[in-house]
Amino acid sequence: MGVDMGVDMVHDDGTVRRSRSAVRRLLVATLAAALMATGAVVAAGSSQADLSLSGVPKASCAAGDLPETAAQGRVPAADYASGRARQGYRCNTVQVGHHGRRSQLGSGGYKVQRYTDATGRTCAYYDSALMVGLNLPGLLTGGAGLGVVVLDMTDPAKPVRTANLVTPAMLQPHESLLVNEERGLLAAVMGTLATAPGVLDVYDISQDCRKPRLRSTTLSGVMGHESGFSPDGRTFWTAGAAGFTLTAVDLTEPRRPRILHTKTGVVYHGLRLSDDGRTMYVANIGSPSVLTGGLLDGAGLDILDVSDIQDRRPKPVIRTLSRLTWEESSIPQVAEPFTSGSRQYVLEIDEFSDLFGDFTRINSPKSPVGAARIIDVTDPRAPVVVSNLRLEVHDPLVRGDVMADPGARLIVRSYTGHYCSLPTRDDPKIAGCSMIGSGLRLFDISDVTRPREVGYFNQPGPNGAAALSQPAWDVDRAQVWYTDMDEGFFAVGLRGPAAALLP
Repeated sequence: MGVDMGVDMVHDDGTVRRSRSAVRRLLVATLAAALMATGAVVAAGSSQADLSLSGVPKASCAAGDLPETAAQGRVPAADYASGRARQGYRCNTVQVGHHGRRSQLGSGGYKVQRYTDATGRTCAYYDSALMVGLNLPGLLTGGAGLGVVVLDMTDPAKPVRTANLVTPAMLQPHESLLVNEERGLLAAVMGTLATAPGVLDVYDISQDCRKPRLRSTTLSGVMGHESGFSPDGRTFWTAGAAGFTLTAVDLTEPRRPRILHTKTGVVYHGLRLSDDGRTMYVANIGSPSVLTGGLLDGAGLDILDVSDIQDRRPKPVIRTLSRLTWEESSIPQVAEPFTSGSRQYVLEIDEFSDLFGDFTRINSPKSPVGAARIIDVTDPRAPVVVSNLRLEVHDPLVRGDVMADPGARLIVRSYTGHYCSLPTRDDPKIAGCSMIGSGLRLFDISDVTRPREVGYFNQPGPNGAAALSQPAWDVDRAQVWYTDMDEGFFAVGLRGPAAALLP
């Protein structure tokens, strides 16, 4: 972990934030423009300081699996030399289907979404490039092609591509692609290296998920990067990280999106909402702060009251209920809400590794890895971390060894986190996380205070795995779907103890 050069300051809203030098912040802001990401190492009274930073208990694999040969989550250099890595690693999982060309840059991006239309047909949607132009090889060689790929998943063993969505936002949705189940809407906001300019595309997939119908392309997104959808499908939220904006867009009439409100002065990432759409759980990269003398402070989880927007009140106000930070943090990515028993939680994951050190520490052995955690948000004014979801490769004590593996020092192939998802919001027993170089990881969260690994699926390419996408769940068929940047789209079947945890 890095040297702590900050001091705690208690602000008027009761939050604790950490001040850092303006020079250090300037380095981070410059890096953010290039990498579309920033991070912070901060402290809070209710952090996970007393929780272990080592890996959770390992999964017990079944006969016939292809278990890992080294530390949990690791693909060692020796496995590349022997050819073992190319076989992949399976534990309580099996490959059902695949789409895209193997070992080809631009075969998968940041999100996989699933939807079943009015006829009962099920489709998958995934963005095909991390940055503009990176999926050009797929277009030239007959791979996934440009934009958002639409797959008919009638037979998951044989995904059939039925369309490529190539309107402005779908060509470069960055991390904003989302499906709203209630109304059958597919939406994304265009993002570039500066997470701009905010072109919002809205498609109707309710009647035939194989052939999305474009309803509108407008500038209503303001700025682009990540997003959120109210469960009722009436409000699409865009987070313009580099633009310091949070924008609410009314989609009551998808043909005529209407900006409801734009909040400025925030650096937000993923946005997820409560079932009633009135509470927002925000992965906060950090807020600009003149008071503390820095550019960004307080990365962590913000809980917002957005009821004014949900209720369509005139002159709406978005209120911050609380902010939570934690010790071993990198870049907060998204916080997925769920219930367990009578309590409310979010499953939060950080992406990549800490970027607040100097440039020689970016994804170095000393760079903190935030990985994932479960946070009790039953009292939205006093959230608390109850457990960590980490692998052995995330342990600060072993980071020096694992960084010698192929791709481990590259941001998009590192032993770090990126996205998690849940099969249901109501008492889920299993969670899936794309842990980049460690592939798709499955965790038993039936006891939220003691998560355990229950399975994994990792298909690394020649230079390491690049599992960056938010996984999608097909509960009826006991499957989870995700993409690897180089290896494409995978439909993964769950077996044994992993399948037993599905609702």
